Amino acid sequence: MKGRPELYTSYEQDMAFLNTRPKRTWTGALVVVALLVPFAITDDLLMLLATGFVAAIGAIGLNIVTGYAGQVSLGHAFFLAIGAYTGAALSGDPDGRVLGFGVTSLPVWLLASGLVAGLAGLVVAPIAVRLRGLYLAIVTLGLVFLGEHVFREWTSLTGGPGVGRPAAVPELFGVRLDRPSEFFSGPQQLYLLMFVLLVIFAVLARNLVRSRIGRAFAAVRDRDLAAAVIGVDLTRYKALAFAVSSFYAGVAGSLLFVVNGFFDPGSFGLLLSVQYIAMVLIGGAGTISGAIMGALFITLLPRITRELPAVLPFISSDATGAVTVFQVEAVLYGLLIVVFLIVEPRGLFGIWVRVRNYWRTWPFSY
Repeated sequence: MKGRPELYTSYEQDMAFLNTRPKRTWTGALVVVALLVPFAITDDLLMLLATGFVAAIGAIGLNIVTGYAGQVSLGHAFFLAIGAYTGAALSGDPDGRVLGFGVTSLPVWLLASGLVAGLAGLVVAPIAVRLRGLYLAIVTLGLVFLGEHVFREWTSLTGGPGVGRPAAVPELFGVRLDRPSEFFSGPQQLYLLMFVLLVIFAVLARNLVRSRIGRAFAAVRDRDLAAAVIGVDLTRYKALAFAVSSFYAGVAGSLLFVVNGFFDPGSFGLLLSVQYIAMVLIGGAGTISGAIMGALFITLLPRITRELPAVLPFISSDATGAVTVFQVEAVLYGLLIVVFLIVEPRGLFGIWVRVRNYWRTWPFSY
């Protein structure tokens, strides 16, 4: 019986952080590989992976409110924008053309970005906890349109459409991490920074969902009336899920601004929210690993579609063509969501679990 999948001999083993030896081995191997990657690939790929790591932080946040607590949110782009502009404003030049306070220390503006976005989530929560399903989705969708209008008109903060503003300065202990140092290039430092932050926020989220709070989220998701009957405070835990999700979105927004270097107020639209929904659904709702897989998949997808014109000549890389790579990307997002919901609702994580269990019990996998 030893080594059988999903066989735990104690409650502590079931709830442990990495509860089997293979999980600990694979996790350690992935961390080592990720730390060696900066010395093996080019800087442009490093920046792409750094973007994927940051997107994974935001996807984990959306997964907490949608995958674990069962609250549908289409307003993730709104909280990403709040985090992005909070970090940029705190770190900005006080004498510049846009709002700035000159606080360049990364821990300070990163934490502030998450807290401001989390407070915004708490403001929205009292409305959201009264709704469910489609009605909740519509309310959170309204936040995206409201945010687009506010950020477009608030030019002293955002710089205005088509102009933008400088991103936050990633400075840690007086060292600029976006500039070359004695041992690393700027992209290498940003890659390592985003990877370390992803590990930190993934561990925090994993600990949250396997705690009493996480079990309350699952109870609310599975059947809120039954959860209320057994003593779960629905208002408290739904509001907490929105606040934590918004905090993660704020942190991810400020870091995305740093990695990309430019954001237009129109960048935080409905398509960005759909992309994050796609990350959760394609990766696997209700799992931290699935959110990371989905975020990396969606981030790397445009790089793959950019290569399509070389294989399929009727697809144009120019935005004025009849069929463009941008249209193909938008279609792929929707198509992949539909396919995964029908074929594999547990997403990439579900595929990985099936493959893992097959080889664990091989050759008696039936």
